[in-house]
Amino acid sequence: MRRITVFTPTYNRAYCLHQLYESLKRQSCDQFQWLIVDDGSTDHTSELVSGWMEEGKVQIRYIRQENQGMHGAHNTAYSHIDTELNVCIDSDDYMPDDAIEKILDYWSRHGSDKYSGIAALDAHPDGEVIGTSFPESLKSSSLFHLYQRHGVRGDKKLVYRTALTKEHPYPLFPEERYVGLDYKYYKLDERYELLLMNEVLCHVDYLPDGSSRNMLMQYVRNPQGFAFYRKAMMKLPLGGFAFKLRHAVHYVSSSLMMSNRRWLRESPRKRITLLAMVPGLLLYMYIRFKTKGASAARGMNNDYSVG
Repeated sequence: MRRITVFTPTYNRAYCLHQLYESLKRQSCDQFQWLIVDDGSTDHTSELVSGWMEEGKVQIRYIRQENQGMHGAHNTAYSHIDTELNVCIDSDDYMPDDAIEKILDYWSRHGSDKYSGIAALDAHPDGEVIGTSFPESLKSSSLFHLYQRHGVRGDKKLVYRTALTKEHPYPLFPEERYVGLDYKYYKLDERYELLLMNEVLCHVDYLPDGSSRNMLMQYVRNPQGFAFYRKAMMKLPLGGFAFKLRHAVHYVSSSLMMSNRRWLRESPRKRITLLAMVPGLLLYMYIRFKTKGASAARGMNNDYSVG
């Protein structure tokens, strides 16, 4: 049985998915399977993947579903993964040739039920680490504390124990396609730390059609998903006042976006939310101004890569 699943949510990315496929063919260790969750693509993704499956170079599982957004594709992936570990590699990214080998070797030497998995580095295609590396003296940490306490910056690659990622599924909201993936990761942070590996496991190419380039439109298209995420962040026992206030500001903005009159009653931090009322209104007005003329574009969209 393979020890790790590489899973890839994809939506209309047939034009770039081959780069990841080629990197998986080059892996120095073949103890993995590739799970592709096609989130309702309308391009030739299915034909492309069928050809790769016929080649037999990589063990591939292919699941096609109606469009649910990145978080919905993650839900589907986690419900089907049966290996001990899993790692998400986005459709516009690829892995160094020894990435699988490094993951399995590191987990074999250091992994245990004490940890939720491994945090490692992402890099640009030229090899430059995105953001910062981990402090050399730090062997493990929650994801939350990496960013909030230890000053780590930039996207990181997360390898999780599959049994844990089946917990805390992302909610699906009608006509919406976005919930912050950090919701699940921070819930796991409440019970476990991640082992830290200062090795690059993924090369990231931020494409123009990725969601990191279209975030303001996502606020307009997915106010329920954003409000849910912001409430979850305010509930976290890990964050301080400034952290909760920032999320309260965004919660107010998203509540206004969906005309929710119960926003204060539904807030888990009512006093902080009251403090956030004016800046939340200003943020709402700013988003509306910046997305004027495009705000009606709700529902299925291709704001898909989260980098």
